[in-house]
Amino acid sequence: MAFFNKRYHPAGTSPGTLTKTPAPGAESYRLRLYDYDSDQLKIFDDTTAKACTPYLESKTVSWVHVEGRPSERTLRELGEAFHVHSLALEDILNTGQRPKFEQFPDQLFIVMTLPVMAEDRIESHQVSLLLGTNYLISFCETDFSPFEPIIKRLQAGAGRIRSAGADYLLYCLLDLLVDRAFPVLEAFGFKLETLEDQILEAGDQDTLAEIHLLRREMILLRRTLWPQREVINAMLRGDCPWIRETTNLYLRDCYDHTIQVMDLLETYRDMASSMLEIYLSSVSNRMNDVMRVLTVIATIFIPLTFIVGVYGMNFDRNAGPWSMPELGEPLGYLMVWLAMLVIAVGMVMFFRRRKWF
Repeated sequence: MAFFNKRYHPAGTSPGTLTKTPAPGAESYRLRLYDYDSDQLKIFDDTTAKACTPYLESKTVSWVHVEGRPSERTLRELGEAFHVHSLALEDILNTGQRPKFEQFPDQLFIVMTLPVMAEDRIESHQVSLLLGTNYLISFCETDFSPFEPIIKRLQAGAGRIRSAGADYLLYCLLDLLVDRAFPVLEAFGFKLETLEDQILEAGDQDTLAEIHLLRREMILLRRTLWPQREVINAMLRGDCPWIRETTNLYLRDCYDHTIQVMDLLETYRDMASSMLEIYLSSVSNRMNDVMRVLTVIATIFIPLTFIVGVYGMNFDRNAGPWSMPELGEPLGYLMVWLAMLVIAVGMVMFFRRRKWF
């Protein structure tokens, strides 16, 4: 997941300015048109905005999907052909916007987030949706099509998607975007279980780094997923002329899914935070075990060092009545070793009985 990218215009820039920051790369986009009703479905691949315009004014439902990253000039042409407000075009061009819901005079504009797992890391992509009377326009910055399940449902003609209006198609796309978070959260859960096993066995610096990275990804994922619940809630509370009451029933189910996503995410965040505490506690316990063993060893050698120090003074045994008589004993060396061995074994047995190590 990208962190802290620059996604704003310089101060004082006129609203609706189509200037991408940072500088854009090569243009790469694809435009598709799906025009359908309950009886027929027409699919146009790699079409143009000019060819799509007549379908937007027909009585059939038209879905225009822009996939990829169009340039400022191309996006301006698309905006003129589809009558998109300049403020909406600005948000579409500068991806990474906060999910939001905004109603313009002729269209309903929605920004959502698409989280995907890529190479064991999270990528967050922006999806912009524009709902009109009988049409829906979607912009997705990815190089792949995230709406393949919806396209297959359109082709199969199963369910009510072909017989319902553009607002039901909007619900289908929103529901898919919200449900895309569940596989990502499932991957988070698997990572947390793996990290927990590593911590309990023998956590190292790599494990600590992985925990911090996981927590940071969860924080950024929460930043992108939390507003989606507000978007669905605003659609339910708002008086939108393009959304029928029958579709609100399905939107309420989509809202329930956003709550489930946030509940899972909050649970995993708490688990990641507690896992960091477990790691620090595990490190502290291992350090205590090491210090306990070292303390026991040092304690055993304290009396032995005292004995060796006393008999290492080497005073002359004939110097007086208070001199060391043991210095002349033939078995003195062996007796000292036996005494030290008995002391060491006795202390080890005492420590074991007290369960100090």
